[in-house]
Amino acid sequence: MTPPTPTPPLAGRREWTAFVVLLLPLLLVSMDVSVLYFAIPAISRELDPSGTQQLWIFDVYAFALAGLLITMGSLGDRIGRRRLLLLGAAAFGTASICATYAQSAEMLIAARALLGIGGATLMPSTMALVRNMFRDDRQRTKAIGIWSGAMAGGIALGPVLGGVLLEHFWWGSVFLINVPAMLLLLVLAPVLVPEFKDPSPGRFDLLSVPLSMGAVLPVVYGLKEIAADGYGTVPALCVTAGLAVGFLFVRRQRTRHDAMISRELFQGGRGFGAGVLLNSVAMFAMMGSAYFTTQYLQSVLGQGAMEAALWSVVPSVAVGAAAPAAGAAALRFGRAPVITLGFLVGAAGYLLLTVTGTDSMIVLLTGAAVIGCGIVAVAATVSDMALAAAPPEKAGSAASVLETGQEFGGALGMAFLGSLGTAVYRRKVTDGAPAGLPDGALDTARETLGSAAVVARELPGEAGGSLLALARDAFVSGMHAAAVGGAVVLVGAAVLAAVALRGRGGGTAPDAGPVRAEAALGSPGQTH
Repeated sequence: MTPPTPTPPLAGRREWTAFVVLLLPLLLVSMDVSVLYFAIPAISRELDPSGTQQLWIFDVYAFALAGLLITMGSLGDRIGRRRLLLLGAAAFGTASICATYAQSAEMLIAARALLGIGGATLMPSTMALVRNMFRDDRQRTKAIGIWSGAMAGGIALGPVLGGVLLEHFWWGSVFLINVPAMLLLLVLAPVLVPEFKDPSPGRFDLLSVPLSMGAVLPVVYGLKEIAADGYGTVPALCVTAGLAVGFLFVRRQRTRHDAMISRELFQGGRGFGAGVLLNSVAMFAMMGSAYFTTQYLQSVLGQGAMEAALWSVVPSVAVGAAAPAAGAAALRFGRAPVITLGFLVGAAGYLLLTVTGTDSMIVLLTGAAVIGCGIVAVAATVSDMALAAAPPEKAGSAASVLETGQEFGGALGMAFLGSLGTAVYRRKVTDGAPAGLPDGALDTARETLGSAAVVARELPGEAGGSLLALARDAFVSGMHAAAVGGAVVLVGAAVLAAVALRGRGGGTAPDAGPVRAEAALGSPGQTH
């Protein structure tokens, strides 16, 4: 007879308290993606950055974060996830102080890069520690649902918090708020959060570090450039170069015993690979919709930045509740039905966007909420599925691969859906532009809705109003086309999930094996 599988230990009050502590870095890292939206005018007045420097102030954080996720996840498996978390918290807090008191654009760019490096240590560490602390399937599913909701909430709250701070303080305050939270994490984490690491990780593969960065960064950069400016030779070459380096990176991982990404994650039908793919599709849809909804509030409805940020928080109320609810539904009905339904709900939200007009804020916000609820439900459920499939000693590597997939999916969503919407916008503006526009005015108006508004203000009489109305209508038509594209992708993802997860829908996956002695909660050899 086969002996019964031992029941995983339940997490107690200490683990749940540690989980609350781990939400601190998660919220701050996700808020730092968007907290600069309102600070740029003040930074421009104080530091006088060039146009290129201003772009790097925004983008270098995301580039450093995306490029180092895989490296940091593997490093955490080797040196300990709590240790990496503390190192990241110290780096993040130090970089926040440097950014707060930056005296030049170059100093601020360097500080933002260091923030990205710190964020790359914090993100996989927190998710991996959740995997290790919550061994029981139900508790882990609940914790990851809360984790996913907190991350979505942090991204939504970033612009609002930045706006409120800038109403009362100087631009550096948007970075200084990170410091008390990081200090609190440095004090509480050694006391409450247990240490986990792979007891036999092998040598750290140094050559894979530049290969992983060379695979991720050019692709993310190229996709972002395509989303912003449309197809171009340089962005296309960047994507191609990144894919070529990615091929070399994957080949190296498949042939080395001490690979940075363990082959064990993708073997034996664990479901980890399916989870990464579906999670990437979910982020494709989430970022693709955000690209249009934020512009709609400001450029179509003419709202100020603060007003638009406050309205954009409204869908987040529903989205924040969707992740825990999805976890509860997955425990009752199984993951496959919840993931499939989540994709279909997201597709329904995209279809709502196809009926928006130039004055349809309620319809837009409802569509955004429906998309967000569906996608966050998918993200929380597939993250739980993928982490449950990963061996506990490889949790850091697993978390970093998941989050790198999110970065790729988000960048691809903005590039693909953004380019589709932009193409429709430019065609409609070109076809319907009023006659007699000054030289170069049409070319400028075709670029973006914001550019069209600038041109319209300079035109005399009714010509300006006609051009602005045309541009707003063209933008909405572009959003409709992108929404149709997003709906098609999500329906396809629902079919893919139903097929790929067949046989996995009956409940949560079993735990992936015993935790080694050093990773066991409450073990005598555990360090704090």
